[in-house]
Amino acid sequence: MRTTTDLDENLLEQVIEATGEKSKTKAVNKAMKEYVRQLHIKHLLSREGTFDLNLDDWYEFRHMEHDDWPK
Repeated sequence: MRTTTDLDENLLEQVIEATGEKSKTKAVNKAMKEYVRQLHIKHLLSREGTFDLNLDDWYEFRHMEHDDWPK
């Protein structure tokens, strides 16, 4: 999807360097993917000890609303 945004040039250069990607698009996509991955990890860690891990709980856990995720 093509989107026009105003990005901080210094931050974009840091993202390109940190990701090792050559293109701006690939670097931004990789950074966004990692950000969402970190949110998932943070959410899972916040739920530690709150589930009895039987099959019913896994079904419930997998279908939770993303609004419950910590920001």
